[in-house]
Amino acid sequence: MSGTGRLITLEGGEGSGKTTQIKLLGEFLKGRVEKVAVTREPGGSEGAEQIRALLVAGETGRWSPLCEALLHYAARRDHLDKTVLPALVQGAWVLCDRFADSTAAYQGYGHGLGLDVVARLHAIVLDSFQPDLTFILDLPPELGLGRTRGRAGAEDRYERMDIAFHRRLRDGFLDIARRAPQRCVVVDATADADAVQAELRAVLCLRYGFAA
Repeated sequence: MSGTGRLITLEGGEGSGKTTQIKLLGEFLKGRVEKVAVTREPGGSEGAEQIRALLVAGETGRWSPLCEALLHYAARRDHLDKTVLPALVQGAWVLCDRFADSTAAYQGYGHGLGLDVVARLHAIVLDSFQPDLTFILDLPPELGLGRTRGRAGAEDRYERMDIAFHRRLRDGFLDIARRAPQRCVVVDATADADAVQAELRAVLCLRYGFAA
């Protein structure tokens, strides 16, 4: 489904540095491919951004695990239709801050919904669509949550969930990587931002033949 473009996703727990890294990676690619689009989930389209507001704020227990997963996949389908697929068809390299692996990790592992339920949702909503490459930024949850303290804004619903949830989340991402070794690359996110970015770029250069 990805046409002539590529979909590259960045995944990881809270405070893993995805937002910083995706901006830097976008700058790196702008000199190497014709079109680059940077987007995020939940969000990335008008409808998906409206759903995002329901997910990232409010009380931690406001949704059941299944309701959360359904909301994420509703947002994802709109994002795919309105933003991602049109960009891929035009040959763009799309960099997305979170995608379906986050639902598997957060709701499937973190909330205990289970991978089978998430996989069924994925098949219904996205068929077999998957990113071309996924970077999983890995770090201990205690470190990641420490980085998020003091951030401005109200989008902290997941950050306020207990440490056991965040430990299951980390284990989930690592298990996802083990299950899809051709697509997923685990990156040590405890390193400084420059070192993490250097590793991301090295992977892209090796896989796609870019000059360093």
